[in-house]
Amino acid sequence: MKLTDFMDLKILQKIQDAFSDATGLAAIAVDNDGKYITEGSNFTDFCMKYTRGCAEGSKRCVKCDQEGKGTYECHAGLMDFSIDIVLNGEKLGSVIGGQVLPTPPDEEKFTRIAEELGIDPKAYVNAVKKVPVRPEKSIYAASALLEDVVNRIVKQEYMNATEYKKLNVWEEELQVATETIGEIKQCTKELETISSRQSIMALNAAIETARVGAAGAGFGIIAKQMGEFSRQSSDIYKHITESANKISASIDKMNNAK
Repeated sequence: MKLTDFMDLKILQKIQDAFSDATGLAAIAVDNDGKYITEGSNFTDFCMKYTRGCAEGSKRCVKCDQEGKGTYECHAGLMDFSIDIVLNGEKLGSVIGGQVLPTPPDEEKFTRIAEELGIDPKAYVNAVKKVPVRPEKSIYAASALLEDVVNRIVKQEYMNATEYKKLNVWEEELQVATETIGEIKQCTKELETISSRQSIMALNAAIETARVGAAGAGFGIIAKQMGEFSRQSSDIYKHITESANKISASIDKMNNAK
């Protein structure tokens, strides 16, 4: 199952953007194949232009993206997070992000990292100074909140989508049932007509039997049985009609329920 099977990703983008605006943390959603399914929110130049912009930095970032769980410190010294999007026990993707510092940057530390990555240390240090600083406790709380909100919204969207489909099927089947009942009623009317003809034939046969006397005794027995079958058939047709009417009334109530 994929998020796109039941959810408009614009909803996820809106939540992600609001989260980043409120907390200063970066965020982006990925599917199980690691493909981005939303646009990045609040990404920093320190991460995107410099760290991920060089070969070694990009390699280390990909490793962090794949292995990082919960809230953690990335290879470049920033706090990042990775939260799972889960529905009915199945993981559908993740929201990753962070790109914040728990304390003001240590210039010597980031100079060393820049040298390891082959980046201009001065430009790297200037970039890290623009990275948002948030208390570590706030970073953990923000990622936990985002995880809760995203998973609640995903579950709600799934329920909305599946219930909508069920309602469509319900309406379609009600229509089929209504049409079928109409067909039953029509067939019953035709059978009732045949039953009436059988009754008339049985009556005529009885009259003819009485006219010819003893010679028509055997035929009279048959005529009597035909009349009995006709009466039984009439009762059955009446019962079918009553049952169809009850079903039809029940469907009308369901259709008109508010």
